[in-house]
Amino acid sequence: MGGNVTVAQDEQVEFQCVSSKWFPIPTVSWTWNSEAVNSSLYITTSMADGDFFNCTSVLKFQAVRDTQIECRATVETLASPQSSSVYLVVVPKPTDWTVLIAVVVSIGSFALLVLLIIGIIFCYKRRKEKKTKYEDEMSRRVRSQSQISTVHGAGQNQGQENTGYVPEGQTSVAPSELTDSGFFPANGSTFSEMPDVVNSTHTGNAYITMDKPAFRKHRHVTIV
Repeated sequence: MGGNVTVAQDEQVEFQCVSSKWFPIPTVSWTWNSEAVNSSLYITTSMADGDFFNCTSVLKFQAVRDTQIECRATVETLASPQSSSVYLVVVPKPTDWTVLIAVVVSIGSFALLVLLIIGIIFCYKRRKEKKTKYEDEMSRRVRSQSQISTVHGAGQNQGQENTGYVPEGQTSVAPSELTDSGFFPANGSTFSEMPDVVNSTHTGNAYITMDKPAFRKHRHVTIV
């Protein structure tokens, strides 16, 4: 042994003390910071080497603080024991980044999951609002088209009176039934007769008589 040994805090350390060519078998003991070490913490073995003995003592413990370690070997014939020492330097334990990384990853994963859920909810709400607006717009258009179709249907059911229609076989009309344009009204469709030649006018019977061959018949049919 001898010199300095540097270890991390809470690290398990081991020291060996070897005594060679001793007779009789030496007694080995340990001290730290000048205090005797409990014999349960070290193990001492000895082996014969001819007429002499070799001893090996092993001390194991957990490093907590800086400590002065000393090994002592003695026999009855020695006035003072033989010793060897070493100074144990204990440094702080390195930061365990594994735990910190695990915590950071856990928090980050949780935050990412929360953001993902919020994003899904937001997109769902926007899609639902757009769908509702689209359905309202389509419903409004359907109602408008329905109203327009109703108006057109009512217009088709109402016919227009053709005032120029005259039934076939009628060749004379009363003067009160004539219009300024030479047409006379009748019920139903209109039929106009354009006189080419007026043969005679009788004021006595208040009728205008025209020859049948002089008439041209024009049938006007209005379809809506």
